Amino acid sequence: IRANKMLSCAGADRLSSGMRHSYGKPIGVAARVDIGQVLLSVRGKDASEPHIIEAIRRGKFKFAGRQKILKSLKWGFTKYEREDYVRMRKNGELAADGNIVKVHNRRGALEKSALYLAGQE
Repeated sequence: IRANKMLSCAGADRLSSGMRHSYGKPIGVAARVDIGQVLLSVRGKDASEPHIIEAIRRGKFKFAGRQKILKSLKWGFTKYEREDYVRMRKNGELAADGNIVKVHNRRGALEKSALYLAGQE
């Protein structure tokens, strides 16, 4: 957010330049947020869930308007639900890669496939 400061004292009409070069100086920041847009995502262990919810509840007061706290059914920031994620990890279909997962597709050399190697044991 920027403001074009204007003088309001006596003789200001001789000192100010009006709207010429009126880009202004920065006075703050703002964000355009849609209704229903996610403002904050937190990933944590199930044991620390009450602490996370309390921290987000306290942080809600720093934002204008009404916010909701929702607990996702997904595993971390992935697109898989918790039960599916655990099952696919045990089957070797998924591999953890930082805060995302890699999906082992069924293409490529059979000797390099994680699914094939898991079945050999």
